[in-house]
Amino acid sequence: MAVNRRRWSSIIVVVVGMATLLLVVSACTTTVQDTEATALLQDPTFGLSHLNDELQTVKETLAGLPQASDIAIQEGACDGLPTHTELRDALATARNENNGGFNLDMWGTVVNRGGVVCVVAFTGNDPGDQWPGSRVISAQKANTANAFSLPGLAISTANLFSAVQPGGSLFGLQFSNPVDTSVAYGGSWDNYGQPADPMVGGKIGGVNVFGGGLPLYDSDGKLWGAIGVSGDSSCADHNIAWRTRKNLALDFVPGGLSGDAERPDSIVFDIGDSGKSKSGWGHPLCNASDEESNIAGSLPPIS
Repeated sequence: MAVNRRRWSSIIVVVVGMATLLLVVSACTTTVQDTEATALLQDPTFGLSHLNDELQTVKETLAGLPQASDIAIQEGACDGLPTHTELRDALATARNENNGGFNLDMWGTVVNRGGVVCVVAFTGNDPGDQWPGSRVISAQKANTANAFSLPGLAISTANLFSAVQPGGSLFGLQFSNPVDTSVAYGGSWDNYGQPADPMVGGKIGGVNVFGGGLPLYDSDGKLWGAIGVSGDSSCADHNIAWRTRKNLALDFVPGGLSGDAERPDSIVFDIGDSGKSKSGWGHPLCNASDEESNIAGSLPPIS
């Protein structure tokens, strides 16, 4: 305790300035050893030197603490989920198929069951080859699909669009879990989409209600978390996320809301001219043609 008091005393001396040195020493006589108080009076530079020593000690202590991403890895939080290389390769393979949309490069994010970001990747050569804003959107989609899926019920982000509209059964859901901006926008741009992406190890939060987010189930039916994909039209995002999940062999989906037993959590295109979804879980078409809906209807069945 005496050591901590001496540290704070030294810090106070520097902050308030040498003009109040005598008052500080007097106030701290019961908590600072007489030898240090004497040194402060005899040598005004002692306080600065002492503070530098204390700050170095604090710096070394903080450097020794595990970072959030290290904690996630140490706790095995991402065991069973794809690595950066696995996600990047699966995403690139899916992106190169016919998915509709604009044929753009993509961002992909995987979160674990606790909502911790495990991996972020992109398909281009650098972060600027994809819409920069889609990095956080992909993480938001992953968080949503994980947060609202269960071991026996898979819900994709595409399934939520109609339900959150005014008058829908889940209106307001999209405002319920805001993105943690300190996780979303921290760190260096150069690390975005790399193994050391600053989002890794953090809980991103956020709710997204258009296509591109899917829960991840293994062959034993265990729900591990979710994947989010963003960078094109939301319909193409869904198609690419679906193919990526298939490529990762994490598509053993137990059931969902689509009404299609082979694609339980797939996107549903049943919004009529009235703007209402027949099922309550519909998603709008992304272009005037039926291209993307036809593609979605012919996506590979779940495993």
